[in-house]
Amino acid sequence: MHSLIEKLCAEKNIKLTENRRIVARVISDSTDHPDVEELYHRASKINPKIGIATVYRAVNMFEELGVIAKHDFGGKGKARYEKLEEEDHHDHLIDISSDEVHEFFSDELEKLKEKIAREKGFELVGHKLELYCRPLKK
Repeated sequence: MHSLIEKLCAEKNIKLTENRRIVARVISDSTDHPDVEELYHRASKINPKIGIATVYRAVNMFEELGVIAKHDFGGKGKARYEKLEEEDHHDHLIDISSDEVHEFFSDELEKLKEKIAREKGFELVGHKLELYCRPLKK
């Protein structure tokens, strides 16, 4: 079975080595936003001979191809990644106490962003929204 990233690479006529296929599958199967070290940890469970340099090169290639997104939530210098899917726009809520990332979509917020851009004389063509938070005290 091919992962979403493998399919996107095939559409772009990009050939993948077996190790890059493993990294593609690990990213495609991720429900979180792993960093390179975590991707390496997961990939090495599939192929213990895979090197971290291979994971770095694969991630850089996938990012350049536009099939994954790189995030630096909070400017901590530790990039985290997620697969890009068409028609899957979402924003991020980052829990600063646990470093967990929660994806969300709000139709109301999307309309507000469009409205703000129009009021300022612009057409909104893209955006990235990251909200930093901590859990409410109960």
